[in-house]
Amino acid sequence: MIRRRFMPSRETRAILMLATAALFGIVGLAQLGHAQQNSGQQKQSSDNAEIHVLPVQGNTYMLTGDGGNITLQVGRDGVLLVDTGVASMSDKLLAVIRSIAGDKPIRYIINTSADSDHSGGNEAIAKAGSTVAGFNVVGDIGASAGNQAAVIAYQSVLDRMSAPTGKRGLAPQGAWPTDTYTLSQKKVWFNDEGVRIVHEPAGHTDGDSIVSFDRSDVVSTGDIFRTTGYPVIDIDRGGSIQGVIDALNRLIDLAIPAELLDGGSEDEGGTMLIPGHGRLCDMSDLVFYQEMVTIIRDRIEDMIKKGLTLEQVRAAKPTMDYDPVYGSDAGPWTTDMFVEAAYRSLSEKH
Repeated sequence: MIRRRFMPSRETRAILMLATAALFGIVGLAQLGHAQQNSGQQKQSSDNAEIHVLPVQGNTYMLTGDGGNITLQVGRDGVLLVDTGVASMSDKLLAVIRSIAGDKPIRYIINTSADSDHSGGNEAIAKAGSTVAGFNVVGDIGASAGNQAAVIAYQSVLDRMSAPTGKRGLAPQGAWPTDTYTLSQKKVWFNDEGVRIVHEPAGHTDGDSIVSFDRSDVVSTGDIFRTTGYPVIDIDRGGSIQGVIDALNRLIDLAIPAELLDGGSEDEGGTMLIPGHGRLCDMSDLVFYQEMVTIIRDRIEDMIKKGLTLEQVRAAKPTMDYDPVYGSDAGPWTTDMFVEAAYRSLSEKH
């Protein structure tokens, strides 16, 4: 007899998640963690901040500390990093890399966005590495990295960090990407596994990348997915709530959940997801987040169709039932800011 896997309804999962939040006091923790996160305006680290290491699976590790989460892949070819955190943590990040990888060379850095809490350590970490010509890289190749690790990002990330229009760049030249791509994805074969760098054109910004490690079955999401608050939507840099949902749907397509052998409910495990900020996740966490963003999108879109102004939408509190988990009244990205960004992006659509 074929057993069907039990999947609770969207509403049931929401109720369970919120009940758990209330039980364990996640409200305060979420708001505290959320207030420390940001899409590029990260506060500088304190002297006693530490970087914590979590082995994920396969060749990958998750590094957390001050700034965005960092993915570390280590193998016979050397070291590959997804993001580099804030600049002030670079020395500590290098020490952690050496404690795991020994004297293996740092070959690649992949930036998921131009945000300083994800790319701030580029210059120091790249200088500590080196690039070997001849690695199997498929995609649009930019300038040579020279005697440092190659820094890979979508083209608009380089454009913003270097400000080619003549304005002052967002980052020093040593932190700029050396290899860019303009197609839908770029592929690297490194440490005996395929690494896919996939462009998401209109999510958090228009230059976001997600990075999939095929053999390890790990995906680094950047700020497309985060557990510390509502998604940061940077309208001025091409972000939109619909783009976030499209990117979350892409992540769901990439991820494969583990399944209990007796045909029961979903087991934890399968593809592991390293979010831009927050804890290590699996597919069930991702699906809940995608449904949350989709429900809020639908509510705000319906209000726009009825002619409600931004202030009226805010007063209607379209996020109220999710605020205990993701909401914040203070810090660099508040609930009101999220609602405004969603409203603006949906208003432009209509």
